[in-house]
Amino acid sequence: MKTSPPHGTADFHPLNSTSWRKSSRSQGAGAECVELAQTAGVVAARDSKDPGGPWLVVSTAAARVLIDAIKQGRHDL
Repeated sequence: MKTSPPHGTADFHPLNSTSWRKSSRSQGAGAECVELAQTAGVVAARDSKDPGGPWLVVSTAAARVLIDAIKQGRHDL
């Protein structure tokens, strides 16, 4: 008998059917490969080498604040 995971698990998450994007600066062979996806007011990040692994999901507004701060040099990355 096959059972399905309960709703709310990654198998049913709307981001599963969304296109994930990797930075054009990613070399593909390095260790710093992060993919992003956006849907329904949230932005998610995941490790491209482990797409089934955990995601960091934040609101679109929070992602925008972080991206702007990085562009302004307020974080030493």
